[in-house]
Amino acid sequence: MTDRHHLLVHGGTFAAVGDGGDISGVRGGSSPDGLFVRDARHLSRWQLTVDGAVPEALTPVADGDTARCVLVPRGGRTEPPACTLFREQAVSEGAFVEALRVTSNRPTPTTVRIAVTADADFTDQFELRSDHRTYAKTGVVRQRQVLDDGVEFSYRRGEWRSCTTVTSEPAPDGVEETGTGARRLVWTLELEPHGSAELALRVAARPHGAVVAPRVPLSPAAANEQLLQLEGEFAEGVPFPTGWPELAAACARGLSDLAVLQVPATGPDGEELRVPAAGVPWFLTLLGRDALLTSLFALPYRPGLAAATLPALAATQATETGAGAVAQPGKIVHEVRHGELAHFGQVPYGRYYGSVDATPLFLVLLGAYTEQTGDMAPARRLEANARAAIGWMLDHGGLTSRGYLVYRADGGGLANQNWKDSPGAICSADGSRPTGPVMAAGAQGYAYDALRRTAQLARTVWDDEVYAALLEQAAADLRDRFQRDFWMSEHGFPALALDGDGRHVDALASDAGHLLWSGLLDKEYGELVGRRLLEPDFFSGWGVRTLAAGQPAYHPMSYHRGSVWPHDNALITLGLARYGLHDEARTVAHGLVDAATAAGHRLPEVLAGYGRDTHREPVPYPHACVRESRSAAAPLALLTAVGGA
Repeated sequence: MTDRHHLLVHGGTFAAVGDGGDISGVRGGSSPDGLFVRDARHLSRWQLTVDGAVPEALTPVADGDTARCVLVPRGGRTEPPACTLFREQAVSEGAFVEALRVTSNRPTPTTVRIAVTADADFTDQFELRSDHRTYAKTGVVRQRQVLDDGVEFSYRRGEWRSCTTVTSEPAPDGVEETGTGARRLVWTLELEPHGSAELALRVAARPHGAVVAPRVPLSPAAANEQLLQLEGEFAEGVPFPTGWPELAAACARGLSDLAVLQVPATGPDGEELRVPAAGVPWFLTLLGRDALLTSLFALPYRPGLAAATLPALAATQATETGAGAVAQPGKIVHEVRHGELAHFGQVPYGRYYGSVDATPLFLVLLGAYTEQTGDMAPARRLEANARAAIGWMLDHGGLTSRGYLVYRADGGGLANQNWKDSPGAICSADGSRPTGPVMAAGAQGYAYDALRRTAQLARTVWDDEVYAALLEQAAADLRDRFQRDFWMSEHGFPALALDGDGRHVDALASDAGHLLWSGLLDKEYGELVGRRLLEPDFFSGWGVRTLAAGQPAYHPMSYHRGSVWPHDNALITLGLARYGLHDEARTVAHGLVDAATAAGHRLPEVLAGYGRDTHREPVPYPHACVRESRSAAAPLALLTAVGGA
């Protein structure tokens, strides 16, 4: 997000407002403002004027679950403002609420004309991205209906229906047309000397498919109380480290973020679930890889995340081949979208399967959940899904035919289908990109762990010794192949990937740390990799860079070629601890916690890769998700890896 926008989040709803609480609806840029529900913008303008002019922010909106600001009409020193406006805003599921208090600063009666210009363009989030793509929309019908206490905006395209209702108490004195489709709600307030008047505005969004209207809180205070209760319940009982208050604060902040990043999903039997969304502003939805890693990090403390994520992903598991969605039988979904463009097939992300690693991570989480909790019910219930996932890895995934999990660039979707999914992320040290099929190193580690954990389930839960032995042999063979084919002896380090001809994609990358987490490397190789990741070209002081500095491909402000990702470092820290490299694990953990402490104890999605030796504060990555579930759960992974050290 930019400094101009401030995020309010609750479940599948978020609002991005400016310093004065306004929504401009301007398209383009890295992060448009508005009220968003289920991938659509349900409020595209929300602009306050006083006596026909936009007030200035005396106290701009600050970070928090409630947006509060103080505004005054523009003026000079010789003419103090006639009134002061105290604005407070919050969101709940499908709703946005505002309390506006107007206080006179004059000793005589004063008349103030307040207006709020509102509009709902129902734009799909994919239309607001910076790639400037346009999508044809035929037969669209937009309507505005004046109500006794406000206005309702509606949108129709074929069977697609959405609406946004704006109401106020007291009701506006009038609702005016603006010539743009927006409507202006107007109040004339008669204020006593130094008196005040209050307006309560409520916005209810009904996205396509919503059965009932949302329950709109009476006030921002009521919405904030709901959030505080939710966050408190989510953090209750977690053993925060007493000897490391900064880590404790990062864990608490992360749990609060995870509490509000839960979005609705459906299980195999139609049951309603709440699962971790990937992040805001662009990914407030279920992403398979993100939900699985978040659930793994939180598993020792909040196993309920895994208990919901597993059936939600089982319910969306592919059962047939679909070229546009990169679907194949047994494959776990990468991304689920609910917007208009996905509904009409104009983007492939309604259910999109462009991920090589969500399927093995599903099996890793299922095995880890069973081992951690002793609860065998999910493993029994999802046995068919787990076997189908193994089938995908062996057949369509490439383990049998190529010896490794393989992906190919998807022309209509993602070029790379591992966690580093930006177009140039998988590269050689010189920056050149591989052609043809790609075998990414980290995904092979996940596959190894998935085979071993599923073998354990087969033996202890499904009572299938033959299947268990088959999977254990497949895991052992994969480990032997990997160390033969991926290891670059001249660097003492594994390749980032193999290309379609089996050649090394030789960039030195943080993905090697994921191999420690999955246990794929022999002890000798693992220790070499772990120590190498702590050398200065990799370790910035805030965390391990995605790409070691000094390589031609390195760029500290790139998305995946030199930046620092908290979730990546959480996996690395867990891996270092697994291989007995506890000093190294503590070093990475302290760097991440220091980065969180510098940002109000919250870890963003990604940081720039500049070193701590030359930059005393972590440098933000300009387009990072501010609240991201994997980063929110990362402090919990650090707590697991190093305790309160």
